[in-house]
Amino acid sequence: MKPNVFALGFFIKPNSDLILGIAFVPNELKMAVNFEILLSIFLGLGLAASAGFRVFMPLLALSLLGYFDWIPLSDSFAWLGSIPAIITLALATVVEIAAYYIPWVDNLLDTVALPMATLAGTGVLAASITELDPLLSWGLAIIAGGGTAGAIKSANAGTRMISSVKTVGLANPVVSTVETGFSLSLIVLAIFFPVLALLLVLSILYFLYRVMRKFRTKKQN
Repeated sequence: MKPNVFALGFFIKPNSDLILGIAFVPNELKMAVNFEILLSIFLGLGLAASAGFRVFMPLLALSLLGYFDWIPLSDSFAWLGSIPAIITLALATVVEIAAYYIPWVDNLLDTVALPMATLAGTGVLAASITELDPLLSWGLAIIAGGGTAGAIKSANAGTRMISSVKTVGLANPVVSTVETGFSLSLIVLAIFFPVLALLLVLSILYFLYRVMRKFRTKKQN
């Protein structure tokens, strides 16, 4: 008979808040933090970062995942796994990708895409988490999902504006292609290698932080 185990730490239980305390774990070791919940958060965060590059691509991916029952969607986003949603998001994805190859239209699109990316980032993370209390899920989605997508989209918009000014828009198609590639890569990683997706997201955010810090330092000097 296996001995009982005590554990001290943070615990996330379905339909409850984040708790700090002592857990009594009987014979079969129960994970203090449900691994499936963590993977769903990593998946959602990877898709949220993808929304910072292309708004509709991660939504389309999540819609397909829900339709084929590859991942469960939260009750509020069950509609996302429907045929009408897939068709609508597929058309929106094609239009968005194509629009970013039109000079100056891409810059105009960035002004609209920023709030949309924030909303999309919030939505994909909230839709991916099915086992947490709704209040905790939405709080995490707004802060982590929306914040990540918004930060990345803001950086992309700034990069495109610099490219438009310095190259008269000639380099913008290259920027757009790289963005689409990053969006697709994050989706693939989030689905098949969510932990790697998390590491990539953290790397991107750290890079953006260093760039912004360097920019502010140079501006002050």
